[in-house]
Amino acid sequence: MIEARHLRALRAVATTGSFSAAGRELGCTQPAVSQQMKALETSVGTPLLVRSGREMRLTEAGEALVRHASGILAGLTAAEEEVAAIAGLRAGRVRLVSFPSGSSTLVPTALAALRAAHPGTRVFLEEAEPPRSVDLLRAGDCDVALAFRYADAAGAGEAGEAGEWDDLVVRPLLTDRLVALVPERHRLAGARSVAIGELAAEPWIAGCPRCRGQLVEVCEGAGFTPRIDFATDDYPAVVGLVGAGLGVAVLPQLAIESVRPRGARTVALEPAVRREIVALTLPDLAHVPAVAATLEQLARAARRQ
Repeated sequence: MIEARHLRALRAVATTGSFSAAGRELGCTQPAVSQQMKALETSVGTPLLVRSGREMRLTEAGEALVRHASGILAGLTAAEEEVAAIAGLRAGRVRLVSFPSGSSTLVPTALAALRAAHPGTRVFLEEAEPPRSVDLLRAGDCDVALAFRYADAAGAGEAGEAGEWDDLVVRPLLTDRLVALVPERHRLAGARSVAIGELAAEPWIAGCPRCRGQLVEVCEGAGFTPRIDFATDDYPAVVGLVGAGLGVAVLPQLAIESVRPRGARTVALEPAVRREIVALTLPDLAHVPAVAATLEQLARAARRQ
């Protein structure tokens, strides 16, 4: 019989590359991990790991078992949580991964309401941009992922993205419009709207990798390639660089709401560029009460934006 703790240990060894690193991740000792791996190999009747000096690699059987481990563990989590709810245990655990501007706007409102309604539910929050957040969800390392994609993703934008969530439960939350950000003394600081082509000659400050790719795509659609002088994943840093007069930027409205744009002005971008904000989970987890409640509170928080 294969035990869940042995599968978790195998996945940790495969991810970290060693028993000692896996032990640190799991909160146990290196000998304990080694013993679990021996027990697992005994259960399946074949070697799962090949040890060569300090290196560790999976056998073909080990690779096959790791591929199935995430789905198995997600199913077990769903079963444990649902059974606990049926038995009347007013408790739950949700591991939430969100991109930064979602963490500072949607997430606080949602989690405050969740705590008020279900004080026994614990939420663990981690930050990651898509597609990494979606990868964490599929790997079984979180229960809910707050993610986004651009509205033209099914067209000439990010090829194939429109179908990349077909295996997940998708809860649409809101549509977030991008705005231009310029220094307060910029010639367009007082404009009601600006075509992105009017900023073609400006130095640019770019955001996260996915936003950066979208910026280049939109600019090239307007007939120019932006000269990116600075690139940072930190939205307050983008605003600070623009406020210091070092360039212009295009940011989601949600990101602007989470910072105070000192020394900078926002201007509506025409034609409009939008991104879709969604909450994602695995089908097996969608019926877990704590996960369902988290999705509902995220949706309610989005309606207040």
